[in-house]
Amino acid sequence: MLATFMYGAGDVRVETVPDPIIKNPTDAIVRTVRSCICGSDLHPYHSMHATHQGNPMGHELIAVVEEVGAEVASVKPGDFVVAPFAFQDNTCVFCREGLQTSCIHGGWYGSAETGGLQASLARIPLADGSLVKVPDVDGDSLDEGLLASLLTLSDVYLTGYHAARVGRVKPGKTVTVIGDGAVGLSAVLASRQLGAERIILMGRHAVRTDLGVEFGATDVVAERGAEGVARVMDLTSGEGSHIVLEAVGHMPAYEQAYGIVRPGGIISRVGVPQYEEAPIGFGSLFGKNARLAGGPAPVRAYLDAAIPQVLSGEIDPGRVFDRTITLQEVPAGYAAMGAREALKVMVTA
Repeated sequence: MLATFMYGAGDVRVETVPDPIIKNPTDAIVRTVRSCICGSDLHPYHSMHATHQGNPMGHELIAVVEEVGAEVASVKPGDFVVAPFAFQDNTCVFCREGLQTSCIHGGWYGSAETGGLQASLARIPLADGSLVKVPDVDGDSLDEGLLASLLTLSDVYLTGYHAARVGRVKPGKTVTVIGDGAVGLSAVLASRQLGAERIILMGRHAVRTDLGVEFGATDVVAERGAEGVARVMDLTSGEGSHIVLEAVGHMPAYEQAYGIVRPGGIISRVGVPQYEEAPIGFGSLFGKNARLAGGPAPVRAYLDAAIPQVLSGEIDPGRVFDRTITLQEVPAGYAAMGAREALKVMVTA
């Protein structure tokens, strides 16, 4: 089969490797229908030190089940499934509390043991907890729009939804979304779904912010830094935003977030932080009685409700994909996203 590996910054290769096999009775083997490149994949793409052994890439997938282990009960060969970006048993204490990304027995794709999901086939550990069947659907016959939207449920849309949910977005609230990438745009769509009264999108790329407006943004702020903070404060009559959804992960975005959050407000971060320390003192969070929330989205907690929303057409988050490539073309897809020539790239089998 073909699989994607990263050997260092800018060095992405698609290689022929052995097909995965069932290793544990709780495993499943799936055939890829669609995968994609994530914005978080760009962090190592820009900064990874060169290695002799490539790192398997990819964590977003919709697929058809090919084979299951003896103990798998919830899916069977032929089922069309969504695979959340982390694997989990969905039965441990943290899974039962809706924090599947903290599963005691779970983990992440992209290691030598698990492999990556930018591949022709994949081994899915803990398949009963890690795969969600799309009911009454033949994945090989769906149109591209539905495939794209279902694929966003493996990560990007439900990460944006997680930001809005833990940020406590609700009717009557002003929300500011920092970042016009796919997660930021998904956070706009989710905030509209949750009833936000006003949604300010901070982004500089017109094609992306135009989509953000279609998703529900009421205002767009192109300025950054102190100018961006001043602009949002002006839009909110000097009061700031009830909720700030930070979808970038870099320190300047966090600094903007605490600059614009309203006293008593919430900053919800889902951009993977590229820093270890962040201000929380009087001039940032403490003085405003502001709260900090967010983290890796427990996609599995939201999937059962989100799949019918996509199938019914209530939401169409797949519009964040603006380029489709084959698996062999994945290195070019990374280059396009890294150069901001593509918003989010979908990969066919």
